[in-house]
Amino acid sequence: MTAPGRIVVVGDLITDVVAVLAGALATGSDTPATIKVTGGGQAANTAAWIAAQHAPVTLVGAVGDDGAGRDRVAELERAGVDCAVEVHPQATTGTVIVLATADERTMVTERGANLRLSPEHVDRALAAVPDATHLHLSAYCLLDAGSRPAGLRALAAARERGLTTSVDAASAAPLRRIGAAAFLSWVRDVDLLLVNADEAGVLAGGLDPAAQARALSAAARRVVVKRGGAGAIWVDRRATVGVTPSLRVAVVDVTGAGDAFAAGLLTAWITGATPRAALTRAADLGALAVSMVGARPEATGG
Repeated sequence: MTAPGRIVVVGDLITDVVAVLAGALATGSDTPATIKVTGGGQAANTAAWIAAQHAPVTLVGAVGDDGAGRDRVAELERAGVDCAVEVHPQATTGTVIVLATADERTMVTERGANLRLSPEHVDRALAAVPDATHLHLSAYCLLDAGSRPAGLRALAAARERGLTTSVDAASAAPLRRIGAAAFLSWVRDVDLLLVNADEAGVLAGGLDPAAQARALSAAARRVVVKRGGAGAIWVDRRATVGVTPSLRVAVVDVTGAGDAFAAGLLTAWITGATPRAALTRAADLGALAVSMVGARPEATGG
């Protein structure tokens, strides 16, 4: 395998307020929980996990001119992420409230400055990293009209520069609002599309995971369907590969597990790992993520 080239990750940088509930949510009353305020955002989480795999990584995103934004950037830099983050004085840094149980999480989102990410900033950030070999886009950029031009520009600029590309489909509910046809037109011919089971259902209908991935491979060159504790399936235009996690851990909080999975997959795949080896690393990193509270590797000591 080759040494990893620089991965550029484009997308959300957010503050997570994570409440791991002790039981079912008691609507209208009190529910005991373990609560933690930490860095979040799909793109930022993925970048942090990539850095933890000792691969060079640059995060392209946007924050407000506030304490939260400064804290989010500083913690990523401490984790080894190069931050190409534009600051918007008239916006606040995004925030997500995460209500988590052992096997599910519900998010209440204010995207804030993430909606201000601009195509011009994406171009400047890519021009500043001539060693980049791959661009990974969080689809949250595409799912809101404000940031969509930046997301589309990121994919186009990566192709112009000869970078490989990947997209994480992000979230089922906004995908459903946008519609499968529009989304798949935006990501057509990306090298790798990552979807979880719910997102695969929105984009490809109620098929089995392998059939969903094969259907989506008409748009993307390679498709990975993430299946949580059941592992993952890789489909390209030549083969279908499935794995189950080799690590078995107690599930504490599933927040950010998909982002850890993406980081493991990308750092393996871009260095020449086989699909099975890349999926195995991804599944094991995702399993590590669910054993802790919060979405970032520094929560475990790096």
